[in-house]
Amino acid sequence: MGFLDRFKGDQTPSPAHSRNADVEKEKKPIVAKMGIGQRFRPHIIFMAVLVSMGGFIFGYDTGQISGFLEMPDFLEKFHDTTKDGKPAFSNSRSGTIVGLLSIGTLIGALIAAPVSDKFGRKWSIVFWNMIFCIGVIVQISTVNKWYQIVIGRWVAGLGVGGLSVLTPMYQSETAPRYVRGALVSCYQLFITLGIFTANCINFGTEKDQSARAWRLPIGIGFIWPTIMIIGMFFMQESPRWDYRQGNHESARATVARSYGFPIDHPDVNREIREIKEKLDAESGADHPWYEIFTGPRMLYRTLLGCVLQMLQQLTGANFFFYYGTSIFASIGLSNSYVTAIILSGVNFGTTFPGLYIVEKYGRRPSLIVGGLWMFMCFMVFASLGHFALNQNTPEDTPDIGYVMIVFACLFIAGFAMTWGPIIWALVGEIYPSRYRAKCMALATASNWIWNFLISFFTPYITGAIDFRYGYIFAACCFTGAAVVYFFVCESQSRTLEEIDTMYVLGVNPIKSKYWQPPEGEELPTTDNLYLTKGGRGIKKRKEAGVPPSDERQESVGVSTGGVFEASGARQ
Repeated sequence: MGFLDRFKGDQTPSPAHSRNADVEKEKKPIVAKMGIGQRFRPHIIFMAVLVSMGGFIFGYDTGQISGFLEMPDFLEKFHDTTKDGKPAFSNSRSGTIVGLLSIGTLIGALIAAPVSDKFGRKWSIVFWNMIFCIGVIVQISTVNKWYQIVIGRWVAGLGVGGLSVLTPMYQSETAPRYVRGALVSCYQLFITLGIFTANCINFGTEKDQSARAWRLPIGIGFIWPTIMIIGMFFMQESPRWDYRQGNHESARATVARSYGFPIDHPDVNREIREIKEKLDAESGADHPWYEIFTGPRMLYRTLLGCVLQMLQQLTGANFFFYYGTSIFASIGLSNSYVTAIILSGVNFGTTFPGLYIVEKYGRRPSLIVGGLWMFMCFMVFASLGHFALNQNTPEDTPDIGYVMIVFACLFIAGFAMTWGPIIWALVGEIYPSRYRAKCMALATASNWIWNFLISFFTPYITGAIDFRYGYIFAACCFTGAAVVYFFVCESQSRTLEEIDTMYVLGVNPIKSKYWQPPEGEELPTTDNLYLTKGGRGIKKRKEAGVPPSDERQESVGVSTGGVFEASGARQ
């Protein structure tokens, strides 16, 4: 904010405000005039299902490895110790088998941003699906070498990591604003569907005593990337990436198709105009990668995205999904695969209300209530597991085991409706277009780092402190609710430009729900500012090298005085 303050003064409003007033009609969202059928047209549904398949691929891989750890043939071939005279995995081996996927996803997420900036979102999605298929081939061809499974999961993780960045990015850049939150949240919905599908397949094969019990689920994993690869040939490139490459007509056609309007419709013109203004502000300047920390309020937003993704993992949801089969075997259930299906079914089913909640009640209330709800559930789960459950012979306390399953289901329901889908939507919204690819890659990498730490160290931690591990997750859930309350601005039903403006102006997150953009004024967004190298200052239009024939208004920070106060910066 400091560098913006220097441009406040007694200057009079720019004459360009009259032009802004003329186009104000184009700036108004058309959501109020559209019914559900118009919002979710066949093209939108197709895009949501196809692109969200990237989430399905991750969920499927997560669900299947949980079941493999208890399959007799998998244990026999890859075990490194024994327990009660039977093959078993040590904590280090089970943690490595499960956790190496996350190392691959971390690397894939970091590489995905520069690759997609150079080659486009569409073909990058195809590329990372092919990488995932290579990882599947390495795994399914394993005979008795446990490290081949690990290497295969690492390679597959590269593909999953790339898709975890590109799926929400493509949907954020292509989806109409009035369904953006729901469509980006579909990524999490498909993660839950993938976990559920994998658990159902594991249940169907777990009684097979041969290698087919685990090879068949791995082989079925070829289907999902194949569907996604074929489907992407029928999708358009992101309009924002297309426009940056000079493909203006293609970008306009994609926007028109997304909105379901003619190419000269006011809403299409408005979207293209916003894309053009952002590109103009970037032209003629070198913007190094570290601007994601030094740009307007970018350090705040970059750290916020990383912390939110970290806290999504630290809610403890993957504690159940990675080790669910083993956890519920330890509390004496006769067939823990059935319990895994129940948990993943609850996870999938309750994500649907989450798609409604994210647009109906907003991001902040949903995440705060969800965090407190998960805090309560984990407190009960951990207390029952440590103080009431007979851990030596859990069969002696069956009622406690069933109550723990109930609270595990209540926890997962809360996660699936709030922190599961909404974090992905939120992280796709808080960054300006100029830095979105790099910031989302960094935030997603944060998710995968903590995903790995939880998956690798969980066997060690539960072995040392048993179900008291849940108290750690409970504390993180409470912390997550507090972080959202104090630091996250409400972005429900706002354009990406309005969201950017709130962060640039330092709008109080607690009061952000009531903030209104100024009438008849161009919003001071990061993408519309002509920033100096490093993002620490603002240049005038001519200094930025914008052609004189361009009629776009100069940066609001330069040409207007008092606009920052009028825009609600001091709320």
